[in-house]
Amino acid sequence: MYLLYVDESGDTGMVAGSSPFFGLSGLVLHELAWHQTIEAILDFRRQLRAKHGLKLREEIHAKPFIHKPGELARISKDLRLRMLRDVLDFLEGLPDVNLIHILVKKSGHASTYDVFDKAWMAMLQRFHNTMSHRNFPGPRNSQDFGLVITDNTDEKKLRLLVRKLRRYNPVPNKQADGFRQMPMRLTVEDPVHRNSLHSYFVQMVDVSAYFLVQREKACGYVRRKGARNWFDRLDAVLCKVASASDPKGVVRL
Repeated sequence: MYLLYVDESGDTGMVAGSSPFFGLSGLVLHELAWHQTIEAILDFRRQLRAKHGLKLREEIHAKPFIHKPGELARISKDLRLRMLRDVLDFLEGLPDVNLIHILVKKSGHASTYDVFDKAWMAMLQRFHNTMSHRNFPGPRNSQDFGLVITDNTDEKKLRLLVRKLRRYNPVPNKQADGFRQMPMRLTVEDPVHRNSLHSYFVQMVDVSAYFLVQREKACGYVRRKGARNWFDRLDAVLCKVASASDPKGVVRL
């Protein structure tokens, strides 16, 4: 079974004051590689504790790290940013993970555009299609299915979307007009919602989602520190087959 850990960056609003971009980052990991990967994450977190004083129970959450650190204000802002860079470099070095990215540029859509549905549909479709073509790295079984694990989001809306796509998933034909019906029968159960405070995997993917959006429109501090393009540090683990039109595999909506 493949596990898909997902987190968001930005908001899904289409009104004045909403974020200009909404991003999803999904970390894909096979169950057979889960134990060795969580042990690697634990070792990495111990290194952060030894070097920077970040406790194992403290959450890595990219945006608050930069702008509203709370108790983490005891660690300098430059070091907090450096820890986020270390997370990206750690992810890039993991042998058995792949990262899927979806990015919505809101200015290209009408005010009625459903950012949440469109972004999540794209994420789920890429997860399903890449599984079906057996294009994820790492160990595998003779027949694999997938489970979605996400930070707290709109639980009801996502649950209903997943259930619908298991029965009705029209995919545009590449060579002709029209659609093909490709129900998502490889995903099992409803999405599992986790508080990111209690999931190191969700914390990891939170950082990749943050820098996905920063690459498009960086905040002043990230821009001044030359961190705008740190998303590119993930190159080796990006699921580039997710989008043939983007060199990093980012699905742009």
